Amino acid sequence: MMELGDMFDNLGQQIYNTLIANDRWTMFLDGLLVTLMIAGIAVLMGVVIGSVVAIAKVNALRNKRLKWLNVICDIYLTVIRGTPVLVQLLIMYYIIFAAAPIEMAPYVAALAFGINSGAYVAEIVRSGIMAVPRGQMEAGRSLGLTNGMTMRTIIFPQAIKNILPALGNEFIVLFKETSIVGYVAVTDLTRAAELVRSRTMDAFVPLIFIALVYLGIVMLITWALRKLEKKLAQSDVR
Repeated sequence: MMELGDMFDNLGQQIYNTLIANDRWTMFLDGLLVTLMIAGIAVLMGVVIGSVVAIAKVNALRNKRLKWLNVICDIYLTVIRGTPVLVQLLIMYYIIFAAAPIEMAPYVAALAFGINSGAYVAEIVRSGIMAVPRGQMEAGRSLGLTNGMTMRTIIFPQAIKNILPALGNEFIVLFKETSIVGYVAVTDLTRAAELVRSRTMDAFVPLIFIALVYLGIVMLITWALRKLEKKLAQSDVR
């Protein structure tokens, strides 16, 4: 039986080899920055694309002349939600942007994740808009506002309050999904752990370390979302 002291000595050596030796901690830091960059761009793209698609679908349902727009949106949603995000990433990198330089790989990955996230955000936003009483639109029009102004200033802010938990979950899922970008030669946090593992021949410390990093960031995002929910809920108290 290995003594407790020997176990701690071995663990200490493993931590040293993983993080301290040859400044390997910088690999994890660089990988984390790439992960955050990809996730940040993808989140912004997802919100923009999802909001545009959701508003287009709502308007198309209320205006039969825009039926063709609803068909286009449905095709986008069906294709994106019906295929794995990894396959979409590979198609984006090896087919659509096959001629792009290797330095563009993180941005290509962010684009792929943004388009993927937009399909899920669209349905979340659409459900939030549809949950707002129809009388709110009529009230805005009676005040002389256009459809667009009413949607932007009255409907959309109310919808955001309703969908914030679901939207937050989508952001968390997106952040964790970025761990697959190593398939297209992007050195993110997960890929950095794999590179360190291949050099130290130790899988335990690198993988447990990045698992804790992912967990910590997800907990931070969850905390921030709860604070935001409470702040938005204060405006509903009369």
